Parts: sequence; structure tokens; C-alpha cells
Amino acid sequence: MLFFTCFPVVTAAVAVIMDLRTAKVDNGWILFTLVIGLWMQITEKGLRGIPVFFAGAVFPVICLGILFFLRMLGPGDIKLFCALGGVMGMEKIGICMLVSFFAGACISAAILLSNGEWKRRCQYLTAYVRDLVCTGQIRPYYKKGMNTLENFHFTVPVFLSVALYAGGLY
Repeated sequence: MLFFTCFPVVTAAVAVIMDLRTAKVDNGWILFTLVIGLWMQITEKGLRGIPVFFAGAVFPVICLGILFFLRMLGPGDIKLFCALGGVMGMEKIGICMLVSFFAGACISAAILLSNGEWKRRCQYLTAYVRDLVCTGQIRPYYKKGMNTLENFHFTVPVFLSVALYAGGLY
């Protein structure tokens, strides 16, 4: 069904716009997307669509919870994955997450190589892991107010991944 392909693209595109403007994805948009996703699954699969919806919506929390706990991924990104998962299903959202992280890694590498910050950023990661292991204290990996290019909005690679999904790549 075309709506199952186009709606995730619209969802991710609106999330990117919100994130770029306000540095967050509005919870109202996430809730709207979740409701539409549930409705879509029930319309397409009947009552069997309910567990499909919930499996897709909960899967990102299970997989990405540790990254949120370590403050390496924001709650808006995980909620966006949950909303998309409700529409796309568990298998497709799993692939979407992998493609998103690959795209994000490529974007990060390009930024770090182009601005010469690769070494400094690796040192930052090493110090973060060392502090976590030595002190057992979890502190945010991303610090607000860091005005460096490598702190980009993760909704962008999510959108790229969803566009590849809509294009039939997976």
C-alpha cells in the first residue's frame, strides 16, 4: 500500500524540520504518528495489526535504550523510531535503525575529516569511556552548548534511511 511507504517519509521529514528549528521533535507529532500507525495496521491487517504495531513501536526502545541511558541518543530520536516502527513493523524498523546509524556514521566521518577534528573527537570518546569505566558515573555524552559541527541532528540520517525504505532499498 502506497500510504505505508509515503507516510513514514512524511513523518521523518516533519521530524527533521522540527528538529532543525527547535532541536526537538514535538511529542504531539509523535503521538499523531503513533495513532495513524495503529489505525493503518488495523486497517491493513485487522486485529492482527495490533501486535504488529506494538512490536514495531516497542522494538526501538529495547534496542536503543542503552544509548539513551548513556545520553548518546536523544529521546526524540528514539520516539521517532518508535512512531516509524509502528507503521513499518519490527523487521523494517530494525533495518531502518541500522541504515540510519550507518548514514549517521558516514555523515560524522565526513564532517570530522573535513574540519580536521577527527583526533580531538576520538580523544573525547576515549576520555568518556575511561571516565564511565573508572567512576561508574554516567554523564551525558553530548553536551548542550557544544557548537561543533559533529553534533548534528540525528533526524537527518533517519530521514535518509526512511527515504531509502520508500525507494524500495529494503
